[in-house]
Amino acid sequence: MELRRRDLDPDPLAQFAAWFAAAGEAGVPVPEAAALATAAPDGAPSLRMVLVKGFDARGFVFFTNYASRKGRELAANPRAALLLHWQPLGRQVRVEGEVSRVPEQESDAYFRSRPLPSRLSAIASSQSDPVAERAELEARVAALEGDADPPRPAEWGGYVLAPEAYEFWQHRDDRLHDRFRYERESGGWRIERLAP
Repeated sequence: MELRRRDLDPDPLAQFAAWFAAAGEAGVPVPEAAALATAAPDGAPSLRMVLVKGFDARGFVFFTNYASRKGRELAANPRAALLLHWQPLGRQVRVEGEVSRVPEQESDAYFRSRPLPSRLSAIASSQSDPVAERAELEARVAALEGDADPPRPAEWGGYVLAPEAYEFWQHRDDRLHDRFRYERESGGWRIERLAP
């Protein structure tokens, strides 16, 4: 499939929304799954999968434990990159920018929307810390099971990545893939084609 400059929306968020909808319509499993890259204070990178739970004019929202490795890295260096890959469509989107916490009310609302077992797991897990064995985690969850509406723990919540750059990548069988990068400039976006 070909991607031409004239096919692109001048607004990268609108372009992303169109591709995200196309991924859903094509039956891509979990189209909101994204690789999130952060970096430690010494510059060492780390990467993991997250779920993008929303995107709007502010940016791309995901949720996690603030004391996790990614949370600690974001506290020290509040910049990150997301990569969404929709293999059946031969498409990728990269988003880079500054990350900040979402308002507490937004984190509360999302936490309440999660299934109860997911909420209990979030409370029981001190994410990224060593644990002796799985039975320890299961015991922590079991101790919480009497609470039908547990409150969001203070160390758990959302982040929003505010895009400074996007890249849209379209697979081509000849390996001359189509790549377009959007970068912020003077209140708008500059779009340029990149070599594959």
